[in-house]
Amino acid sequence: MKIALLVLQIIVSAALIIVILMQASGSGIGTAFGGSESVYRSKRGVEKLFVYLTVFLAVIFFILSVIQVLI
Repeated sequence: MKIALLVLQIIVSAALIIVILMQASGSGIGTAFGGSESVYRSKRGVEKLFVYLTVFLAVIFFILSVIQVLI
């Protein structure tokens, strides 16, 4: 059981890294401090999908981490 959780966590973390790297390069943390006006526009299409997928994978990774600590 513990090995299966570990393998699943590795897969989720690899997917999370890939999704983060595939996001637009201009939407990083630097734009939050006045780097661009893209902060004020709404996200559309693939960009919106990547944001939702990033949040989903991060939540799954967190849940798997907590479960693994509790076991």
